[in-house]
Amino acid sequence: MAAKKHTSLDRVLGRLDTLDSVNLANLVQRLARERGLFEDIFNTLQEGILVIDGDGLIEYANEAAHRLIGLNDDGLAGQTLWRLVPGLRPSLGADLDDGVLPVVAREFELTYPEPRTVRLHLLPFRNPSRGGGGRRFSVILSDVTREKASTEERIEHERTSSILLLAAGVAHELGNPLNSLNIHLQLIDRKLRKRAGGGAETDAIAESIGICREEVRRLDGIINHFLEAIRPRPPDLSETHLLEVLDEVLRFQHRELEDRGITVEAESSPDVPVVMADRNQLKQVFFNVVKNAADAMSPGGRLHIVTHADDDNVYLLFGDTGAGIKQEDMLRLFEPYHTTKPGGHGLGLMIVQRIMREHGGQVGIESRVGQGTVVTLQFPRKDRRVRMLE
Repeated sequence: MAAKKHTSLDRVLGRLDTLDSVNLANLVQRLARERGLFEDIFNTLQEGILVIDGDGLIEYANEAAHRLIGLNDDGLAGQTLWRLVPGLRPSLGADLDDGVLPVVAREFELTYPEPRTVRLHLLPFRNPSRGGGGRRFSVILSDVTREKASTEERIEHERTSSILLLAAGVAHELGNPLNSLNIHLQLIDRKLRKRAGGGAETDAIAESIGICREEVRRLDGIINHFLEAIRPRPPDLSETHLLEVLDEVLRFQHRELEDRGITVEAESSPDVPVVMADRNQLKQVFFNVVKNAADAMSPGGRLHIVTHADDDNVYLLFGDTGAGIKQEDMLRLFEPYHTTKPGGHGLGLMIVQRIMREHGGQVGIESRVGQGTVVTLQFPRKDRRVRMLE
């Protein structure tokens, strides 16, 4: 039917000079309706559609094209595509002028009105109404920002997974010789202590053995942290009083905090509600947060812990008087192996974030250089628990 309609229209256009004013007005209305229909169709497309001539002059652009390029409804009329996409014309070479240009696909980045990646297809065609003269091209623009980002994320995830899998195997294999080293160091230490006489040389050897054993324990701790981070266990949830777990962790760390001259102050609102949590994993969270705060402070520092709740969540705030965190480091706090501490492994906060997410909670960090840092742990109340999406 469309073919007959166009044939009929062509016949009428061929007799244009013979039409009276009434038929001419009807024809103009009919052409306007058809143009409006086609424009409506093109404007419903998510892809940008352009029509350009051989010099890149834009003759038509649908709404999506204006939106992608970031110009208003009349902004593309009379513009040159080569100016809007500077690298496109040189990339086409002489084929554009020779008339042998195939379908061309290019990707380019736009920074206005927002950063995005756009895929461009350029398709040549001839306009019969021009008698086979000047060449014209249809240009299709597709926003592939999310597609490209998803592909890059998938590649990065696969690469990271492969590295972590390899590293986990290496870490596991390192555990056996470390255990063997620790056992033999214990045996040497016992034999050394049984030797009669002792003396300065014996004491020096015993001190060296103690240092070696301490380093073995440190390496073993790094391996355990690593394996815990990459092979997480789902939390075993039960009704838990956060303050009871926190008090247990602080009692365990009391001696270290006291030796460093750090004072701990805690205040809590009455009747803090219970939450659904894994007690052992919470200990790991609190231990890492308190340890990070202690490492950031000099002797005389103060760790202030505040607990409160609202209708949806229970909050624990850990505020220290340490050196604070630089802006460039704030952006990478939860990345594995990123650390600002000498001898740090950079896994503590990543483990904290993972455990909090598994509990349906969140972790927030605010910091000012030279003033200190506040870490906020947010737990959903028992009756409001919703697991966070990865």
